[in-house]
Amino acid sequence: MKDNSGTLKREKLGRTASYYGAFITLGFVMGVIGPTLPGLAENTGTTLSRISYLFSMHGFGYFLGSLLGGQLYDHVRGHPIIGGALVFAALAMAVIPSIPFLWVLTGIFFLMGVCTAAIDVGGNTLIVWVHGNEVGPYMNGLHFFFGLGAFLAPIVVARSIGASGHIDLAYYILAGVTLPISFFLFKQKSPAPLHKPGEEGRKTGNVLQVVLIALFLAFHVGGELSYGGWVYTYAVTRGLADKTQGAYLTSVYWGALTLGRLVGALAATRMKPGRMLLVDIAGSILAAGAVLFFQNSAPALWAGSALLGFSIASLFASSINFAEEGIGITGRVASFLIVGAGVGSMFFPWFIGQIFESRGPRIMPFSVLLMFIGAGVVLAALFILRVRRKR
Repeated sequence: MKDNSGTLKREKLGRTASYYGAFITLGFVMGVIGPTLPGLAENTGTTLSRISYLFSMHGFGYFLGSLLGGQLYDHVRGHPIIGGALVFAALAMAVIPSIPFLWVLTGIFFLMGVCTAAIDVGGNTLIVWVHGNEVGPYMNGLHFFFGLGAFLAPIVVARSIGASGHIDLAYYILAGVTLPISFFLFKQKSPAPLHKPGEEGRKTGNVLQVVLIALFLAFHVGGELSYGGWVYTYAVTRGLADKTQGAYLTSVYWGALTLGRLVGALAATRMKPGRMLLVDIAGSILAAGAVLFFQNSAPALWAGSALLGFSIASLFASSINFAEEGIGITGRVASFLIVGAGVGSMFFPWFIGQIFESRGPRIMPFSVLLMFIGAGVVLAALFILRVRRKR
């Protein structure tokens, strides 16, 4: 029995480490886009409004990948899917700096969106299957490593620009780190489903909770990626930072998010997911409001970016834990929730890009504040629904 117990623990440890490594790569992809956006526009000879289509194409691929991913993970072994997605992500990052045509670049970003969705759905689903009811801190740990990747990517970009004046080296380094992670994951045995497909419907009898959590994720992820993707351009355009400082500002945002996820992993052992969501949303609204209302202050921008990153850190993981608590996570449920996140990541950063030049950079913090207020309204509706169901 001791040997079996030890083997099981090692298997869980190996699988968990694999998912954490995969989410570092997911963070690389999300964190590298924002600070390299002007460089990619320069490479393709286009404007900021047109280069912002990279967000929408990546989000569209993410949306489709989320729809397909849930069905795959319920019926096919999960690790080959995530491993293959990691390999493609590494190859894509290796070629992105050398692409001179916007239409080719948007195609690559679309395919990267499909791959990042496969990684996202897989990580959030498989870690629940590995740890079951004890998944809370492990889920927050998973998203900590996403934040770690997103924190490191802008630093690599800043170093690359400082050393060579170009963004190419940053993409090559991130691609080189991603490839070994995929090989490590291929070595691990895929876990079996914790819930049978369709079981979530019998458990709750109410799809409305899933829809509301997906809508919550759309607002939250839209705000998270809009700020992370546009704060560099916002700070540089308004003269609140130079190019190198802008890259470090982006890194501060993702770094605070990373720290917040580490704290969230500890807090999840003591706090219910619903309470964590309330605290995080309140902090997010406060931070986005500070950046907007003190928009001429560089210190307020840096402090607001750090507070916003820290506040939103646990939102995604707590949302998944909240869903598991009341619904039960299958590949299908995880897929639908991440579709909501995909819609947010596809629409909101693209929308800001369309009006950034015409309305001015101030539209960015204003839009982000509205997104988190919208998330707060949806969260209130979720709590009302849960209370009524209990009664």
